[in-house]
Amino acid sequence: MATKVVLDFEKPVVELETKLNEMRECLRSSAREQAPSETGVLAHEIEALELKVDALRRSIYKNLTRWQKVQLARHPERPYTLDYIYTMTNGFVELAGDRHFSDDKAIVGGFARIEDSASGFSQPVMIIGHQKGRDTKSNVYRNFGMAQPEGYRKALRLMKLAEKFRKPVITLIDTPGAFPGIEAEERGQAEAIARNLFEMAKLTVPVICVIIGEGASGGAIGLGVGNRILMAENSWYSVISPESCSSILWRSWNYKEQAAEALQLTAPDLLAQGIIDRIIPEPVGGAHTDPEAMAATLKGMLIEELTALLKQEPGELVNDRIEKFGAMGEWNEE
Repeated sequence: MATKVVLDFEKPVVELETKLNEMRECLRSSAREQAPSETGVLAHEIEALELKVDALRRSIYKNLTRWQKVQLARHPERPYTLDYIYTMTNGFVELAGDRHFSDDKAIVGGFARIEDSASGFSQPVMIIGHQKGRDTKSNVYRNFGMAQPEGYRKALRLMKLAEKFRKPVITLIDTPGAFPGIEAEERGQAEAIARNLFEMAKLTVPVICVIIGEGASGGAIGLGVGNRILMAENSWYSVISPESCSSILWRSWNYKEQAAEALQLTAPDLLAQGIIDRIIPEPVGGAHTDPEAMAATLKGMLIEELTALLKQEPGELVNDRIEKFGAMGEWNEE
């Protein structure tokens, strides 16, 4: 059985939960032997501790620092692209290969259908995203979610296919960055990402980009040009990771917390700056504590956005996208 990953700031909650589970086990084992009054006292103590645990959990996750949110975004139990695809959509058909070099397993994509029986919504979409692994073997297979040029070219091929058949594009972003190896540079890593930016800006179908975990550097923006940009509450999105920023500025990774604060890379920061459009609320404790609820929340927001975007003409979609990104970074000098 895999060991549960506990982050430093989660330890007080885990310690109380451990004590709570011990008390519950004690109550179950002694229920037949003790008098009802004695078990009632223990049950009352358990109820009080449950309230304390819940209050502590909410307090901790309500006041996370930027660096702590970076840690949550990297949690190995956090739902990845394929988890969302199989939970939110029906009939997913994965498409492979860039038709130039090979199939990059760090990026997955294909046609699927988003449906909601309550509202009657049903829409085929092209859904594409970075895919990480859960263990050493799968991480090596997925290259730790770091795409190579063929991954971005595959993504572009699928976007163009969606445009041909007039289907919306949804991208799920979760990468520590594009693969920085020499072989990737030799095959045109920078050109592949730049081409995606250029082509995504001109797509005549709705494009929705969602940062579900890590959104680092060009590796993220290579799938990040959309009409609407959504961001999970405990994800991050920045031109550089806190560790790399710390390494450049202080010649050490020891200042990563300060770097995270300065970068302002969390969802509330980017919403205030106009970089993203909406924040996707996560369950208390992070998306990994209840992946199905997180997927349901994201699905509902995607349906809302698609319903609005599908009413726009192709020219409107392109112009809105260009104006959206053109307005980023504006500032006034007094």
